[in-house]
Amino acid sequence: MRWVLRSKIHGATVTDVNPDYIGSITIDEDLIERSGLWVGERVLVGDITNGERFETYVVPAKKGSGTVCVNGAAAKKVNIGDKIIIMGFELTDKPIEARKILVDEKNKFLRYI
Repeated sequence: MRWVLRSKIHGATVTDVNPDYIGSITIDEDLIERSGLWVGERVLVGDITNGERFETYVVPAKKGSGTVCVNGAAAKKVNIGDKIIIMGFELTDKPIEARKILVDEKNKFLRYI
């Protein structure tokens, strides 16, 4: 069994940070669906802007809102406007094809990559 990439949102822009919230990353529901992530799923987040990496879990935001808000303690690791990569993984004994999406500066779906 191996951990392999299953879902990826590449180049998302952090729209808000909320350190007082009890954990998670709030993501536009359209991006959750297109990337194949699940609500409540553990994700690895890599900040392209500053190099930080952290794990958290997915919470849905209004579909089409463009929201990508980092909450809780992880909010101290990013700034509004940072570019991030959000990754979900799967434990499997077979190779799988990851569903990877690219978004624009307003977190609108551009294309599958």
